[in-house]
Amino acid sequence: MEIDYRLAFDMAPVGLALSRQRTMVDCNQALCDMFGASREQLIGQSFQILYPSADEYERTGARITPILGRSGTYADDRIMKRVDGRFKGETFWCHVTGRALDPRDPHAVGIWSFEDLSARRPVRAELTPREREVAAFVMDGLTSKEIGKLLGISPRTVEIYRARLMRKYQAHSTPDLVHRLLAG
Repeated sequence: MEIDYRLAFDMAPVGLALSRQRTMVDCNQALCDMFGASREQLIGQSFQILYPSADEYERTGARITPILGRSGTYADDRIMKRVDGRFKGETFWCHVTGRALDPRDPHAVGIWSFEDLSARRPVRAELTPREREVAAFVMDGLTSKEIGKLLGISPRTVEIYRARLMRKYQAHSTPDLVHRLLAG
């Protein structure tokens, strides 16, 4: 039996996007549904429209470039933003995985998958872009030193953001914060 790869791409249970230089050149219906947009609204657009802010888009791109260059793949959980529809502008947790077709030029051509985590991890507190980044790394179990190195900030600055997160989520410890972040 012949496999129809286009049909498999279109019917995948997760959002998929093909990219060139961080611009979507194709996507499936699951991605459109997740972000509340049509293919016409997404094809030809920068991935920036899926981020809560342009700054987060730029920092994420800078952070993942060396990792894609080394291994050819990258994955993380991050907060994304719905583009249109009845939930336009809503932020949600999303698991993003990508593969560069040529690790020597990580953003030249890639394939990305997006899994909406909002059913099990709602966003309940209003967070700044940097707080969202720190929260994602805290949930991955990284230390302040590791987070600081990845974000290009001091471990002490990471501790300040962690303290803000703990206040916003009324957490009493880092494990409690992780639990509350996972619960929303």
